[in-house]
Amino acid sequence: MRVMRILLVDDHPVVRAGLRAMLEDFEGIRVAAESADGESAVAEVRKQEVLGTPVDLVLMDLQMGAGMDGVEATRRIRAADGPPVLILTTYDTDADILAAIEAGAAGYMLKDADPGEIRTAVTAAADGRTALSPVVAARLMGHLRSPAPALSSRELELLELLATGLGNRAIARKLFISEATVKTHLVHIYEKLGVDNRTAAIAEARRQRILRS
Repeated sequence: MRVMRILLVDDHPVVRAGLRAMLEDFEGIRVAAESADGESAVAEVRKQEVLGTPVDLVLMDLQMGAGMDGVEATRRIRAADGPPVLILTTYDTDADILAAIEAGAAGYMLKDADPGEIRTAVTAAADGRTALSPVVAARLMGHLRSPAPALSSRELELLELLATGLGNRAIARKLFISEATVKTHLVHIYEKLGVDNRTAAIAEARRQRILRS
């Protein structure tokens, strides 16, 4: 029987140890390599290919300290025609899910899922099929049915300046627009994020990972 080779990517050694034990308890699955961040994961995929022992699946966490995150690592692995990537994380926001899927992830599972569900997802993703936990699938469908209005490029630019602590006047000077225009943009940003002040807007944008810092 062919053994599925997995690259396990997570920045917590204890979590990796637990996941390795769980995965290798499944017949026909072996953790071939581990990485603690996105950059080393991309390098490890290439290394295994050069060695002639390519992995069949990358099991990827999303947030891994200050280095390359799981979304960017997924994008690079898939752009290089690498193996399927299955996200396994604790983050379940619409922004996280959509970013991962858009980056090319074959599936998205939460770490509190039943081991049997994770095994099913691993097998499906390795076979090129979509693998979503019920919670993630429901959130994704909800987003598709009622998508939140997206921020425009100008609104994103303004929001980034807002997060640096600049006031309306300073933002207006930076963007070469009037303070009245800044206020209009802020009203639209608040409406789209469902908040009513700049502090809440920054917090919500970070929660949705619109702002990364």
